[in-house]
Amino acid sequence: MPHALLVSGSLGQGHDVMALACADSLRAAGWTTTTVDAMALLGDRAGAAGEAVFRRLLDLPGVYDAFHFSALRPGARLALLADAAAQARLVPQLARLLDRDRPDLVVSVFATATSAVNRLREAHPGLRHLVLCTDVTPHRLWVQDGTDLFLVTSEVAACAVRRYRPRAPIAVVPAPLRAGFYRPPDRAAARASLGVPADAPCVLLMSGSWGLGPLARTAVELAEAGPHVLAVAGRNTVLENRLRTAGRHRPRLHPFGHTDRIPELMAAADLVVTSSGDTCSEARAIGRRLLLLDVVQGHGRDNLQHELELGHADVTSARPAEVVRNALAALERPSPAPSPGASPDAWRTGFTAALRRVGLEGVPAGA
Repeated sequence: MPHALLVSGSLGQGHDVMALACADSLRAAGWTTTTVDAMALLGDRAGAAGEAVFRRLLDLPGVYDAFHFSALRPGARLALLADAAAQARLVPQLARLLDRDRPDLVVSVFATATSAVNRLREAHPGLRHLVLCTDVTPHRLWVQDGTDLFLVTSEVAACAVRRYRPRAPIAVVPAPLRAGFYRPPDRAAARASLGVPADAPCVLLMSGSWGLGPLARTAVELAEAGPHVLAVAGRNTVLENRLRTAGRHRPRLHPFGHTDRIPELMAAADLVVTSSGDTCSEARAIGRRLLLLDVVQGHGRDNLQHELELGHADVTSARPAEVVRNALAALERPSPAPSPGASPDAWRTGFTAALRRVGLEGVPAGA
């Protein structure tokens, strides 16, 4: 039976969602899969330090922008040194995994893994390596020599890959979604389960698994302005506690922590207020208008601009008063129809075609 190794990274939840989509499709085709976290492979101290540094960069206005646009995008010396430091820890760990499991395929959904995997190709001549990136402009560390095929979700991203490898093999595929977004509950059923009146304006407020920005104050001010607010803290427990405290005396504020009910929450909402990222594809799949919080620096700026170009989206700063003003206006604008390409068949067809291009679609069971 063919086997695949998927290399994700625990900086936010988006990478894990992409890895899960690939694993689901592979298992449906008769593969076995293993998913590993590149941050964990760095070791407890190095992985924790890497996450802390990344969080700190995002907290300092303009600092991650500077690193992304002046180092990561052009592949400057600072970015290459950071990549080399990660490789020194990742390569031995990945080598042990490849020797143990002998996978036919590695799918990297985290930039830090790509160069480490490619360094090990010579010792595993039959191995195929795919890179899946949903950013609209993959930076230099995503695009390494030795990758068999780059999977991206827009023609803009394909152009970004060709910036570094002009003849790179690329496949443009639909953005994979979590299963619940392919068959979400209807609006009435979702609202009934959440205690939201059928005729009330309703906003879903979230900002990634880290809950970036002043979401607690925003949720309070937005609920006090009239709409019901489904406020999601993600894995940010401090934010979750603030939301639950604020919600005790505000019936229109509905707080949530880390939850698997996002398809239901999105189905209940008229408007999704969120940071730029894979949540945008999920909202479009259901047919919800977007108000984008400009809180993610670097690649987040590019993703935000691309979402605005796709339409049915507006942008706001993270300042609570401005979010409220823009959300109330956005609630008066039309929402899109559900995305016609948001089906599991569309993603699986694209992914199967990608496997075919690298000669793996016909790997027989038991091989």
